[in-house]
Amino acid sequence: MFIDQAEIFVKSGKGGNGMVHFRREKYVPRGGPDGGDGGKGGDVILEVRHTVNSLQAFRHVIRYSADDGKGGGPNNRYGKSADDLIVPVPPGTVVFDAITGDMIGDLTQLGQRLVVCKGGRGGRGNTHFKSSTHQVPRTGEKGEPGEEKRLRLELKLIADIGIIGVPNAGKSTLLSVLTNAKPEVAPYPFTTITPNLGVANIDEDTTVVLADIPGLIEGASQGRGLGHDFLRHVQRTRVLIHLLDGLSEDPLADFSQINTELSLFDPKIAQKPQIVALNKMDQPEAKERWADIKKQLKKKGVNDPLAISGLAREGVRELLLLAYQRLAETPSIQDEETPLPVYRPPEDPREFEVKRESGTTWRLVGPAIERAAAMTYWEHSGSVRRFQKIMEALGVDEALRKAGVQEGDTVHIADYELEWQD
Repeated sequence: MFIDQAEIFVKSGKGGNGMVHFRREKYVPRGGPDGGDGGKGGDVILEVRHTVNSLQAFRHVIRYSADDGKGGGPNNRYGKSADDLIVPVPPGTVVFDAITGDMIGDLTQLGQRLVVCKGGRGGRGNTHFKSSTHQVPRTGEKGEPGEEKRLRLELKLIADIGIIGVPNAGKSTLLSVLTNAKPEVAPYPFTTITPNLGVANIDEDTTVVLADIPGLIEGASQGRGLGHDFLRHVQRTRVLIHLLDGLSEDPLADFSQINTELSLFDPKIAQKPQIVALNKMDQPEAKERWADIKKQLKKKGVNDPLAISGLAREGVRELLLLAYQRLAETPSIQDEETPLPVYRPPEDPREFEVKRESGTTWRLVGPAIERAAAMTYWEHSGSVRRFQKIMEALGVDEALRKAGVQEGDTVHIADYELEWQD
């Protein structure tokens, strides 16, 4: 099964804890602090691999978590950093934040990487908190928490040439004739419900990739039928073969309808080079209509429309060579000026909110204060004092007092419960 949409949960590794430790050796009664730093947590990285051609793997595995960094040791031994978690994706994968809808990245090139979650840094050992006036620091840091995100992945096929048209126009038959692809072919509409890819040989040294895009219907640009699911695949192609059904009631109306749907979905698609071909010329009815249809197409600005028969393999080679000629004249995707995604400025991590949950219970919410709480050794007095200084620097103390906190009230920060004391 071809899967072109998926939603996954990713989580980077937590940093290793820094150690609070003092040197202990015979004849060294007052060894100084020697607690080592923790190692960095693993990143979660999406990487484009040529061996992956769909998002099928994400049907079975939807959670990806990198390993945590190791804790620091005595004698200033650093904890080992965790390996990054590499998640293979196919070329053409577009990554969105599933919660906000923001685009995070667009992966098109083999080997391209995107760090979607950065691993937490390792906590510092107590050796970092030594000073001339504080030679026995019982202060250290736990590792920084990792990041977690819910991602939506969408796959846009990367093909040189896309074959479009109404249902039952003969797109799958044409693809099977031009390439080694074996799509399902039958004489009724909507045989193809998933895109098919094939590779066609121009000569011994040259090949092109063709995509058979499932038939488009009126209203596809508004999501009718399977419209949005497949219209996005047309965006990646550089040249379009617009196949008309020679036995359709009105091939010219079909031609206008398809182009209208493409323009409504993405105006840039309408600017792509199109080669128009009337299919099923092995049928007498199509032969009789060809002269008039060709004349009407030229009035619509179509230069050199072709007449072919995919089933009888008539004119298909000429169609392929003309498509390749247009392809050679069209800039590659990398050369096109594509707008960069618009990112909203991230929230200030120092911002926080004071919420009153009951008469004597409060809750602090904010990235910086929650991260500081998670990295504090609450069992060490030095670390607690350091956390108090962080609260003062962020303005938390002042904000709580203004909100009306009283001696003995309970203040919650993430999973931690503190008692307020002036």
